[in-house]
Amino acid sequence: MTITAEIIHPPGTPFGRTEADGLARAARLEALLGDPYDPTNPHGLRALFAADERAEPPAATEALLAEAGLGAEFVPAAHGGQLTRADLLARALRPVFRRDVALGFGYGITSLFAVGAVWTSGDARQRQEVADLLLSGGRATILHHELAHANAILRHEFSARDAEDGYRLDGRKDVIINAARADLQVVYARTDAARGPRSHSVFLLDPAQAGTGHVRHLPRVSLPGMRGALFSGLEFTGCPLPAEALVGAEGDGVGVALRVFQVNRSVICGVVTAAVGTVLHSAVRAATDGRTGPVAKRWHKPLAGVFADLLACDAMATVVLRALSLLPAQAHLFAAAVKYVVPDLLREDLEELATVLGARGYDHADPAYGALDKLVRDLPVAGLGHAGSASCQAVLVPQLRGLAERSWFAQEEPPPELFRSGSELPDLDYRLLGIAGGGDFMAAALVGSAARLAPARGNRGTLGALAGLAEAFVTELRALRERCRRLPEAGTGLSDPAVIVLSDRYAGVVGASAVLGVWESQDGTDPFLTDPAWAVLALSRLAGRFGVPVPGLTDGVQEQVLDELVRRYQEGRSCDLDAVTYAP
Repeated sequence: MTITAEIIHPPGTPFGRTEADGLARAARLEALLGDPYDPTNPHGLRALFAADERAEPPAATEALLAEAGLGAEFVPAAHGGQLTRADLLARALRPVFRRDVALGFGYGITSLFAVGAVWTSGDARQRQEVADLLLSGGRATILHHELAHANAILRHEFSARDAEDGYRLDGRKDVIINAARADLQVVYARTDAARGPRSHSVFLLDPAQAGTGHVRHLPRVSLPGMRGALFSGLEFTGCPLPAEALVGAEGDGVGVALRVFQVNRSVICGVVTAAVGTVLHSAVRAATDGRTGPVAKRWHKPLAGVFADLLACDAMATVVLRALSLLPAQAHLFAAAVKYVVPDLLREDLEELATVLGARGYDHADPAYGALDKLVRDLPVAGLGHAGSASCQAVLVPQLRGLAERSWFAQEEPPPELFRSGSELPDLDYRLLGIAGGGDFMAAALVGSAARLAPARGNRGTLGALAGLAEAFVTELRALRERCRRLPEAGTGLSDPAVIVLSDRYAGVVGASAVLGVWESQDGTDPFLTDPAWAVLALSRLAGRFGVPVPGLTDGVQEQVLDELVRRYQEGRSCDLDAVTYAP
């Protein structure tokens, strides 16, 4: 069985750097995984639900992904892998995540989270050795912080003290994905007792060389979700680390983490929408199965609304993933804002879809409907591998005053390639990612979109409605500017509810900017995305969540979006901006 040649380019073959390449890789993976609704498919939803019930990894599907060379997706093209741009990576991974979030983490994306430190600061030897490991089917995991600490990388779980031949590692963490089966452990450990940005360093640890008596494997931990993933703990006591295990320089750990988290946050937002799309398809099936007429009126709002939300989430994720390549020094702010908004929208969407699916959403025996229950349990646990809301707020809040004083309504718009599908972009380079400053290109894009739509304000129809919504979000940005200018210069903490509200509202403005930018960039190829209706519904819902006052929906908008959703369901197409055809 020669699957590997289908997925990984042979040595010397040019690597694709366009949306078409990412979609082609996704299509090949879709075909390999097969029809998720076929009850006899060993990689279908019924088999994945059964593995979850047994709290076991889906062994057959993990073996298929290994044979398919999925690890190449996490290795830069310069080292023989497939990784060129983060937006293409997200597209390629969606077939896995639309079936099972736990599978996507347990066999796959956790390795990217871990080895991002090597792509950021590793030397040539470390980069090639890690590339070889992943390309040969190996896995990596990350050891940095306890769950209760959100992403407080400065907390003291692991420490590495100087030794004659390198370092000695001590510390314990109880919940680590793939702790017992990873071939490489990337450890963020304290190397300086003093608090501060230079207190931590990053080390590579080969579990096979850790030494007897220095590592204790702790029992497996059962969690409410992602039950098919393997979580357990590790305790180190004087574990030897050679000097060459250090990644970058001593004290680089915090800066490395802040760069890596940008990619992690953004990629997660780019793939979990596919999982919610599976539940949305189930809800459409529930609302249409056995009916010959139109969808019942009571289901119009939840179905069309969730579809519009998924398009908005995809717009936010896609734009920030492109920004990591196009505007790497400035993307950190937007990465935090998108990670702040998208998970909350998706959780609310699942609650809406539960009203449509009812008890069927919890029927694991029926692959056509049972994805709701599993995803409701999996999504909170999926926060184990990346930044949580508190850490995103920690990025946003300290910058609000500076943005209000120097950036909003003053900065130039970003390049149009940021929003335009098919644009050629530079490869992702972790080393170029900034961690502070750089202004706010998304606020500038919002102001620009509203200005171009201004002539349509007051007109009847969806274009006039969209122009009004754009101006409403610009008015919100003006109000935020006035309030954020009054924030204290220092000491603004996350414990102040008023400040948290400001970060909430700012994240909503950023989301609106992405939706408007993606809508403006349409070239007419897709009539549905070119029409303003989906953007009007998406922005109306976003405005309602963040308290931005807007008029009621234009007549026919909800029905127009619902008609597209039903068409995609009938044709077996995805609920994102790409509208790709799924496996039969």
